[in-house]
Amino acid sequence: MAEQTMKITAADGLHARPATALVQVAGKYQSDVNIEYKGKSVNMKSIMGVMSLGIPSGAEVKFTAEGSDEQEALDAVVSKVKDEGLGE
Repeated sequence: MAEQTMKITAADGLHARPATALVQVAGKYQSDVNIEYKGKSVNMKSIMGVMSLGIPSGAEVKFTAEGSDEQEALDAVVSKVKDEGLGE
């Protein structure tokens, strides 16, 4: 399993538009990709799951990926977070 912890720095937190972009990236991979916040983990291929976490600015989140292309999937999600200016 590949994992990476990041801090969400976007003023609005992880709201609908960037969440949708992350779901689209995660959906390109075979691996199970999840996001964890406050002990709750959800599938990153589900927009409703990601939005249900209500991730605010300043939150620490952990991205995990498990499967045949787990490192590629994790790298793509982390890159998207950085590219969108969502976190570090």
